[in-house]
Amino acid sequence: MMFSKENIRKALQGELPGQRSHSKLLPPNRVLKAAADDRVKNSSVLLLLFEEDNELKVLLIKRAVHMKHHAGQIALPGGRVEANETAIETALRETYEEIGVGEDKIEILGKLSGFYVEVSRFQIWPVVGWLESKPVFRINPDEVEKIIFFPIEKFKPPYDEIKIDTLTGTLDVPCVKFAKEIIWGATAMILSEFYDILQKAGEVQSS
Repeated sequence: MMFSKENIRKALQGELPGQRSHSKLLPPNRVLKAAADDRVKNSSVLLLLFEEDNELKVLLIKRAVHMKHHAGQIALPGGRVEANETAIETALRETYEEIGVGEDKIEILGKLSGFYVEVSRFQIWPVVGWLESKPVFRINPDEVEKIIFFPIEKFKPPYDEIKIDTLTGTLDVPCVKFAKEIIWGATAMILSEFYDILQKAGEVQSS
């Protein structure tokens, strides 16, 4: 199946499903709400797309086990927004620092809905980028254990469930299993919205 980056770009300019999509993969005992104090930490991530073998793939990373935040978890390249940076600038900078893909290789298609993670006080701003071809990667071992090429069509429900030890205790969380890895939490919520947008645009087929 061929995917059109222009169709994806157009879909991102329309009304985004936001919480309707995020809530499908929201861990239990968590709520989606606006940041309520000045301790919020703005962060940005890049949902980076490319086509391979007629599949639309998202570039995911597995964070190094010694990281302070989200150690060993499946994530999107990204990090904290620095002073005087936009969300897009942060996403591009972090992607280069973590996996060595420069902004000259990436075409920004748009943004997804931002959301606040109360437990960590991170306001996450997802950005969507496009690669014309699979690039050469340079992994930063201080931050990234490995890269995972995830076919977005694999995200369709029904979802799996797994017990996860979190900051608030052990939870049965909705997730997607792929290549012996678990995609859950904020990353799964972001992918959920993107999958729903593609489905509405006719870029992926419903089950």
